[in-house]
Amino acid sequence: MAKIVPLETRAFGAEPGVPDIPALADWVADHRGISADLHAYRLDRSLAPQLAAGITRPCAGGLFCGNRILGSLCGLCDDTITDEIGVETGTVSGDAGLIAAQKKGVWCAIPAPHELGIVDGYYHDEDEWNDALAGAYRTIMRAMRDAGTGGHVLLCGKINEAEISLLSRENVFFFPTAPDKESLRILMAHQRRVAAGKKMLETVFDLANEYDLHQLIIMDPDDDAIRLALSYLDPDQVMAGGYCTDACDTYWGKLVETAVYLK
Repeated sequence: MAKIVPLETRAFGAEPGVPDIPALADWVADHRGISADLHAYRLDRSLAPQLAAGITRPCAGGLFCGNRILGSLCGLCDDTITDEIGVETGTVSGDAGLIAAQKKGVWCAIPAPHELGIVDGYYHDEDEWNDALAGAYRTIMRAMRDAGTGGHVLLCGKINEAEISLLSRENVFFFPTAPDKESLRILMAHQRRVAAGKKMLETVFDLANEYDLHQLIIMDPDDDAIRLALSYLDPDQVMAGGYCTDACDTYWGKLVETAVYLK
């Protein structure tokens, strides 16, 4: 007799909205004793619904963390780097501590470097600029791991190959929110795990003839997508993924419900 088997579920962050004043006041009252500012609220609301839903590999944060990253960079004037890049890690370490207090080892999603929108007004050399910005990111991510996070998802609308070559590693996952074939090609040349929506699965499997694919995360999968993935890969190589931009209190539970297959 066939039985229903759950897939592991993986989050790539969330984008909780800015609350109204009463909602924020209620949340602050429930979180006395911590640094309860708006950013802390959004970190909490990005993660708490995932934990409640039982997401296997939760991930706090989202694109909204960009302001926190910008605030940690030294040498930045408005949107231009005007001096050698430095990093103050105290605030991001504090954020990591808040995340780890909910569940130690949880990952955190932040914008990929190019998503910050900053420009080079100091190095005037593309390789030096890329190295400096990647170095700042490594410092930030290392400080957050030291404070209790497990790794980082780097969110991006497009793929920047220089960033991937400098930053891709076991505890860093590049997640393009709407990848095309060329983006996936660049990504799979550097990263053996890839996340893709239902419509891009055939493209992923086509590229897997050229690049090693160790794990596939199907974004918001349905039965057909899971069945297709399992026709190419073993069950332990397939996960269900989510990135929530709306109605997160119900989104994660629905993801867990649909992340199953018949065995």
